[in-house]
Amino acid sequence: MEIGAYSFGDTPLNPDGTPGSTAEGVRNLFEAIVHADRAGLDYFGVGEHHTVSMPASSPGTVVAAAAAATSHIVLGSAASIISTDDPVRVFQQFATADAISGGGRIEITAGRGSSVETFPLFGYELRDYDQLYSEKLELLMALNNAGSENVSWSGTVRPAIGNLAVVPRPVRGSLPLWIATGGSPSSSARAGRLGLPISYGIIGGAPHRFAPLAELYRKAAVQAGQAADGLKVSVAALGLVAPSKKEALERFYPGWYNLNVEMGRLRGWPAPDRGAFLAQADAPGAYYVGGPDEVAERIVHLHGYLGHMRHFLQMDIGGLPHAHLLESITLLATEVKPRVQRLLAKK
Repeated sequence: MEIGAYSFGDTPLNPDGTPGSTAEGVRNLFEAIVHADRAGLDYFGVGEHHTVSMPASSPGTVVAAAAAATSHIVLGSAASIISTDDPVRVFQQFATADAISGGGRIEITAGRGSSVETFPLFGYELRDYDQLYSEKLELLMALNNAGSENVSWSGTVRPAIGNLAVVPRPVRGSLPLWIATGGSPSSSARAGRLGLPISYGIIGGAPHRFAPLAELYRKAAVQAGQAADGLKVSVAALGLVAPSKKEALERFYPGWYNLNVEMGRLRGWPAPDRGAFLAQADAPGAYYVGGPDEVAERIVHLHGYLGHMRHFLQMDIGGLPHAHLLESITLLATEVKPRVQRLLAKK
Protein backbone atom coordinates (compact mmCIF):
# COMPACT_ATOMS: atom_id res chain seq x y z
CA MET A 1 0.00 0.00 0.00
CA GLU A 2 1.36 3.40 -1.01
CA ILE A 3 0.62 6.30 1.33
CA GLY A 4 0.62 9.87 0.08
CA ALA A 5 -0.84 13.34 0.01
CA TYR A 6 -2.38 15.72 -2.47
CA SER A 7 -3.11 19.42 -2.57
CA PHE A 8 -4.72 22.13 -4.65
CA GLY A 9 -2.52 24.65 -2.87
CA ASP A 10 -3.78 26.45 0.19
CA THR A 11 -3.61 30.23 0.39
CA PRO A 12 -2.66 31.27 3.93
CA LEU A 13 -4.91 33.58 5.90
CA ASN A 14 -4.00 36.99 7.26
CA PRO A 15 -4.55 37.64 11.00
CA ASP A 16 -7.92 39.26 10.19
CA GLY A 17 -9.07 36.17 8.29
CA THR A 18 -8.72 37.63 4.80
CA PRO A 19 -6.80 35.67 2.13
CA GLY A 20 -3.06 36.19 2.06
CA SER A 21 -0.75 35.77 -0.89
CA THR A 22 -1.58 33.09 -3.47
CA ALA A 23 2.14 33.06 -4.35
CA GLU A 24 2.91 32.06 -0.76
CA GLY A 25 0.35 29.29 -1.06
CA VAL A 26 2.22 27.87 -4.06
CA ARG A 27 5.58 28.19 -2.28
CA ASN A 28 4.15 26.35 0.72
CA LEU A 29 2.94 23.59 -1.59
CA PHE A 30 6.40 23.19 -3.08
CA GLU A 31 7.96 23.05 0.39
CA ALA A 32 5.41 20.43 1.45
CA ILE A 33 6.29 18.19 -1.50
CA VAL A 34 10.02 18.39 -0.75
CA HIS A 35 9.28 17.67 2.91
CA ALA A 36 7.11 14.67 1.93
CA ASP A 37 9.98 13.22 -0.12
CA ARG A 38 12.41 13.54 2.77
CA ALA A 39 9.90 12.14 5.28
CA GLY A 40 9.30 9.05 3.16
CA LEU A 41 5.84 9.45 1.64
CA ASP A 42 5.28 7.38 -1.50
CA TYR A 43 3.22 9.83 -3.55
CA PHE A 44 2.26 13.50 -3.82
CA GLY A 45 -0.44 14.70 -6.21
CA VAL A 46 -0.98 18.30 -7.28
CA GLY A 47 -4.58 19.08 -8.13
CA GLU A 48 -5.79 21.76 -10.52
CA HIS A 49 -7.93 24.56 -9.12
CA HIS A 50 -8.47 28.17 -10.09
CA THR A 51 -9.78 29.87 -6.94
CA VAL A 52 -8.19 32.35 -4.57
CA SER A 53 -8.11 29.83 -1.72
CA MET A 54 -6.71 26.99 -3.88
CA PRO A 55 -4.17 28.52 -6.29
CA ALA A 56 -2.49 25.41 -7.78
CA SER A 57 -3.72 26.25 -11.26
CA SER A 58 -0.78 24.66 -13.12
CA PRO A 59 -0.02 21.15 -11.78
CA GLY A 60 2.58 20.42 -14.46
CA THR A 61 4.63 23.44 -13.43
CA VAL A 62 4.64 22.50 -9.76
CA VAL A 63 5.39 18.85 -10.51
CA ALA A 64 8.32 19.78 -12.76
CA ALA A 65 9.78 22.06 -10.08
CA ALA A 66 9.32 19.37 -7.44
CA ALA A 67 10.86 16.74 -9.72
CA ALA A 68 14.12 18.67 -9.62
CA ALA A 69 14.06 18.99 -5.84
CA THR A 70 13.10 15.43 -4.85
CA SER A 71 14.67 12.00 -5.22
CA HIS A 72 12.24 9.20 -4.44
CA ILE A 73 8.61 10.30 -4.24
CA VAL A 74 6.18 9.65 -7.11
CA LEU A 75 4.65 12.89 -8.37
CA GLY A 76 1.53 13.44 -10.42
CA SER A 77 -1.53 15.52 -11.08
CA ALA A 78 -4.56 14.99 -8.88
CA ALA A 79 -6.09 15.72 -11.29
CA SER A 80 -5.40 17.57 -14.55
CA ILE A 81 -8.65 18.97 -15.92
CA ILE A 82 -8.16 17.84 -19.49
CA SER A 83 -11.64 18.91 -20.60
CA THR A 84 -10.55 22.55 -20.64
CA ASP A 85 -6.83 22.12 -21.19
CA ASP A 86 -4.89 21.00 -24.25
CA PRO A 87 -3.80 17.35 -23.87
CA VAL A 88 -0.72 18.07 -25.99
CA ARG A 89 0.50 20.67 -23.50
CA VAL A 90 -0.45 18.52 -20.52
CA PHE A 91 1.50 15.59 -21.95
CA GLN A 92 4.51 17.77 -22.79
CA GLN A 93 4.58 19.32 -19.32
CA PHE A 94 4.54 15.97 -17.53
CA ALA A 95 6.97 14.36 -19.98
CA THR A 96 9.28 17.30 -19.30
CA ALA A 97 8.92 16.71 -15.55
CA ASP A 98 9.68 13.04 -16.19
CA ALA A 99 12.91 13.98 -17.97
CA ILE A 100 13.90 16.27 -15.10
CA SER A 101 13.20 13.51 -12.55
CA GLY A 102 15.32 10.97 -14.44
CA GLY A 103 12.30 8.86 -15.34
CA GLY A 104 9.83 6.65 -13.54
CA ARG A 105 8.44 9.06 -10.93
CA ILE A 106 5.88 11.10 -12.89
CA GLU A 107 2.21 10.30 -13.51
CA ILE A 108 -0.82 12.00 -15.05
CA THR A 109 -4.30 11.70 -13.60
CA ALA A 110 -6.94 12.90 -16.04
CA GLY A 111 -10.19 14.28 -14.64
CA ARG A 112 -13.32 16.13 -15.66
CA GLY A 113 -13.13 18.43 -12.65
CA SER A 114 -15.67 18.76 -9.85
CA SER A 115 -15.84 22.52 -10.40
CA VAL A 116 -16.75 24.37 -13.56
CA GLU A 117 -14.62 27.51 -13.14
CA THR A 118 -12.28 26.40 -15.93
CA PHE A 119 -15.01 26.50 -18.59
CA PRO A 120 -15.50 30.30 -18.70
CA LEU A 121 -11.83 30.84 -17.85
CA PHE A 122 -10.63 29.01 -20.95
CA GLY A 123 -13.55 29.79 -23.22
CA TYR A 124 -15.43 26.48 -23.28
CA GLU A 125 -19.15 25.77 -23.08
CA LEU A 126 -20.42 23.65 -20.21
CA ARG A 127 -22.87 21.95 -22.55
CA ASP A 128 -19.85 20.29 -24.23
CA TYR A 129 -18.70 18.75 -20.92
CA ASP A 130 -18.94 15.08 -21.94
CA GLN A 131 -17.65 15.42 -25.50
CA LEU A 132 -14.67 17.51 -24.42
CA TYR A 133 -13.57 14.96 -21.87
CA SER A 134 -14.12 11.93 -24.07
CA GLU A 135 -12.17 13.25 -27.06
CA LYS A 136 -9.39 14.85 -25.07
CA LEU A 137 -8.86 11.67 -23.07
CA GLU A 138 -8.61 9.82 -26.38
CA LEU A 139 -5.98 12.30 -27.56
CA LEU A 140 -4.02 12.09 -24.30
CA MET A 141 -3.93 8.30 -24.59
CA ALA A 142 -2.83 8.52 -28.22
CA LEU A 143 0.03 10.82 -27.25
CA ASN A 144 1.08 8.59 -24.36
CA ASN A 145 0.91 5.37 -26.35
CA ALA A 146 2.49 6.71 -29.54
CA GLY A 147 5.87 5.11 -28.93
CA SER A 148 7.59 7.74 -31.07
CA GLU A 149 7.75 11.51 -31.39
CA ASN A 150 5.39 11.77 -34.37
CA VAL A 151 1.67 11.61 -33.59
CA SER A 152 -1.51 11.72 -35.68
CA TRP A 153 -5.00 12.34 -34.30
CA SER A 154 -8.25 13.93 -35.38
CA GLY A 155 -11.45 14.87 -33.58
CA THR A 156 -13.98 17.65 -33.23
CA VAL A 157 -12.86 19.60 -30.15
CA ARG A 158 -9.45 20.80 -31.36
CA PRO A 159 -7.51 20.93 -34.65
CA ALA A 160 -6.22 17.62 -35.98
CA ILE A 161 -2.58 16.56 -35.58
CA GLY A 162 -1.03 15.14 -38.72
CA ASN A 163 2.16 13.20 -38.06
CA LEU A 164 3.64 16.01 -35.98
CA ALA A 165 6.39 15.74 -33.38
CA VAL A 166 5.25 15.95 -29.75
CA VAL A 167 8.31 16.17 -27.53
CA PRO A 168 9.88 15.25 -25.21
CA ARG A 169 9.00 11.58 -24.97
CA PRO A 170 8.88 10.06 -21.47
CA VAL A 171 12.12 8.42 -20.38
CA ARG A 172 10.50 4.96 -20.25
CA GLY A 173 8.35 5.44 -23.34
CA SER A 174 5.08 6.36 -21.65
CA LEU A 175 3.73 7.73 -18.37
CA PRO A 176 1.33 6.05 -15.96
CA LEU A 177 -2.06 7.52 -16.89
CA TRP A 178 -4.92 7.38 -14.38
CA ILE A 179 -8.63 8.22 -14.61
CA ALA A 180 -10.02 10.37 -11.78
CA THR A 181 -13.65 10.09 -10.74
CA GLY A 182 -15.83 11.24 -7.91
CA GLY A 183 -18.01 8.15 -8.11
CA SER A 184 -19.61 8.02 -11.56
CA PRO A 185 -20.38 4.41 -12.62
CA SER A 186 -19.75 5.35 -16.25
CA SER A 187 -16.25 6.58 -15.35
CA SER A 188 -15.46 3.32 -13.56
CA ALA A 189 -16.65 1.30 -16.54
CA ARG A 190 -14.72 3.54 -18.96
CA ALA A 191 -11.47 3.16 -17.01
CA GLY A 192 -11.92 -0.60 -16.92
CA ARG A 193 -12.63 -0.88 -20.64
CA LEU A 194 -9.55 1.23 -21.38
CA GLY A 195 -7.37 -0.75 -18.96
CA LEU A 196 -6.35 2.41 -17.09
CA PRO A 197 -5.82 2.75 -13.33
CA ILE A 198 -8.64 4.56 -11.51
CA SER A 199 -8.48 7.07 -8.67
CA TYR A 200 -11.60 7.61 -6.55
CA GLY A 201 -12.02 11.01 -4.92
CA ILE A 202 -14.09 10.32 -1.79
CA ILE A 203 -15.11 13.54 -0.06
CA GLY A 204 -18.35 12.49 1.67
CA GLY A 205 -20.39 9.56 2.84
CA ALA A 206 -19.07 6.14 3.79
CA PRO A 207 -15.99 5.26 1.70
CA HIS A 208 -16.87 1.56 1.56
CA ARG A 209 -19.88 2.46 -0.62
CA PHE A 210 -17.36 2.74 -3.47
CA ALA A 211 -16.80 -1.04 -3.37
CA PRO A 212 -19.43 -1.75 -6.09
CA LEU A 213 -17.75 0.84 -8.32
CA ALA A 214 -14.35 -0.84 -7.90
CA GLU A 215 -16.01 -4.16 -8.72
CA LEU A 216 -17.63 -2.63 -11.81
CA TYR A 217 -14.22 -1.27 -12.85
CA ARG A 218 -12.57 -4.67 -12.61
CA LYS A 219 -15.44 -6.50 -14.33
CA ALA A 220 -15.43 -4.00 -17.22
CA ALA A 221 -11.69 -4.57 -17.63
CA VAL A 222 -12.09 -8.34 -17.74
CA GLN A 223 -14.92 -8.09 -20.26
CA ALA A 224 -12.76 -5.85 -22.45
CA GLY A 225 -9.87 -8.30 -22.28
CA GLN A 226 -7.57 -5.93 -20.40
CA ALA A 227 -4.52 -7.30 -18.61
CA ALA A 228 -4.97 -7.60 -14.86
CA ASP A 229 -1.52 -6.15 -14.11
CA GLY A 230 -2.59 -2.75 -15.48
CA LEU A 231 -5.56 -2.44 -13.13
CA LYS A 232 -5.00 -0.31 -10.05
CA VAL A 233 -7.29 1.50 -7.64
CA SER A 234 -6.34 4.47 -5.50
CA VAL A 235 -8.31 6.61 -3.04
CA ALA A 236 -8.03 10.35 -2.49
CA ALA A 237 -9.71 11.65 0.66
CA LEU A 238 -9.73 14.54 3.09
CA GLY A 239 -7.83 14.12 6.33
CA LEU A 240 -5.23 15.27 8.82
CA VAL A 241 -2.94 13.39 11.17
CA ALA A 242 -1.94 14.81 14.55
CA PRO A 243 -0.54 13.28 17.73
CA SER A 244 -4.12 12.75 18.99
CA LYS A 245 -7.65 12.71 17.60
CA LYS A 246 -8.55 15.77 19.67
CA GLU A 247 -5.67 17.79 18.20
CA ALA A 248 -6.45 16.62 14.67
CA LEU A 249 -10.10 17.72 14.96
CA GLU A 250 -9.15 21.08 16.44
CA ARG A 251 -6.65 21.71 13.66
CA PHE A 252 -8.73 20.52 10.72
CA TYR A 253 -12.15 21.96 11.54
CA PRO A 254 -11.41 25.69 11.03
CA GLY A 255 -10.08 25.09 7.52
CA TRP A 256 -12.99 22.78 6.72
CA TYR A 257 -15.37 25.49 7.87
CA ASN A 258 -13.62 28.20 5.83
CA LEU A 259 -13.57 26.04 2.70
CA ASN A 260 -17.26 25.19 2.97
CA VAL A 261 -18.19 28.83 3.48
CA GLU A 262 -16.34 29.72 0.28
CA MET A 263 -17.77 26.80 -1.67
CA GLY A 264 -21.21 27.73 -0.41
CA ARG A 265 -20.84 31.16 -1.97
CA LEU A 266 -19.60 29.71 -5.26
CA ARG A 267 -21.90 26.71 -5.59
CA GLY A 268 -24.86 27.29 -3.33
CA TRP A 269 -23.90 24.79 -0.65
CA PRO A 270 -25.65 24.99 2.74
CA ALA A 271 -23.92 26.59 5.72
CA PRO A 272 -21.23 24.41 7.33
CA ASP A 273 -22.51 22.20 10.13
CA ARG A 274 -20.13 21.08 12.88
CA GLY A 275 -22.21 18.00 13.58
CA ALA A 276 -21.89 16.92 9.96
CA PHE A 277 -18.14 17.48 10.15
CA LEU A 278 -17.79 15.35 13.27
CA ALA A 279 -19.87 12.58 11.71
CA GLN A 280 -17.57 12.47 8.70
CA ALA A 281 -14.46 12.52 10.92
CA ASP A 282 -15.49 9.31 12.70
CA ALA A 283 -15.71 5.86 11.11
CA PRO A 284 -17.26 5.11 8.70
CA GLY A 285 -17.14 8.73 7.50
CA ALA A 286 -15.03 10.03 4.64
CA TYR A 287 -12.55 12.19 6.61
CA TYR A 288 -9.35 10.54 7.85
CA VAL A 289 -8.82 12.86 10.80
CA GLY A 290 -7.10 11.48 13.86
CA GLY A 291 -3.99 10.06 15.43
CA PRO A 292 -1.73 7.62 13.57
CA ASP A 293 -3.37 4.46 14.94
CA GLU A 294 -6.91 5.43 13.98
CA VAL A 295 -5.98 6.71 10.52
CA ALA A 296 -3.96 3.57 9.75
CA GLU A 297 -6.73 1.26 10.93
CA ARG A 298 -9.32 3.06 8.82
CA ILE A 299 -7.15 2.90 5.69
CA VAL A 300 -6.69 -0.84 6.15
CA HIS A 301 -10.42 -1.28 6.83
CA LEU A 302 -11.25 0.39 3.50
CA HIS A 303 -8.66 -1.76 1.75
CA GLY A 304 -10.77 -4.76 2.70
CA TYR A 305 -13.57 -3.35 0.53
CA LEU A 306 -11.69 -1.73 -2.36
CA GLY A 307 -8.36 -3.56 -2.53
CA HIS A 308 -6.73 -0.24 -3.36
CA MET A 309 -2.96 0.12 -3.67
CA ARG A 310 -2.65 3.83 -2.79
CA HIS A 311 -4.37 6.04 -0.21
CA PHE A 312 -3.59 9.75 -0.18
CA LEU A 313 -4.95 12.68 1.80
CA GLN A 314 -5.73 16.33 1.16
CA MET A 315 -4.78 18.01 4.41
CA ASP A 316 -4.23 21.70 3.63
CA ILE A 317 -7.63 23.34 3.27
CA GLY A 318 -9.08 26.67 4.32
CA GLY A 319 -5.86 28.26 5.51
CA LEU A 320 -4.45 25.39 7.60
CA PRO A 321 -1.30 26.64 9.35
CA HIS A 322 1.67 25.41 7.33
CA ALA A 323 3.39 23.92 10.38
CA HIS A 324 0.38 21.66 10.95
CA LEU A 325 0.56 20.45 7.35
CA LEU A 326 4.25 19.61 7.64
CA GLU A 327 3.71 17.76 10.93
CA SER A 328 0.82 15.79 9.42
CA ILE A 329 3.02 14.79 6.46
CA THR A 330 5.71 13.61 8.87
CA LEU A 331 3.25 11.55 10.89
CA LEU A 332 1.67 10.12 7.74
CA ALA A 333 5.08 8.96 6.50
CA THR A 334 6.72 7.84 9.72
CA GLU A 335 3.78 6.64 11.83
CA VAL A 336 0.76 5.86 9.65
CA LYS A 337 2.62 4.22 6.75
CA PRO A 338 4.47 1.57 8.84
CA ARG A 339 1.29 0.85 10.80
CA VAL A 340 -0.63 0.25 7.56
CA GLN A 341 2.10 -2.08 6.34
CA ARG A 342 2.05 -4.08 9.57
CA LEU A 343 -1.73 -4.38 9.62
CA LEU A 344 -1.89 -5.49 6.00
CA ALA A 345 0.87 -8.05 6.59
CA LYS A 346 -1.33 -9.69 9.27
CA LYS A 347 -4.30 -10.11 6.91
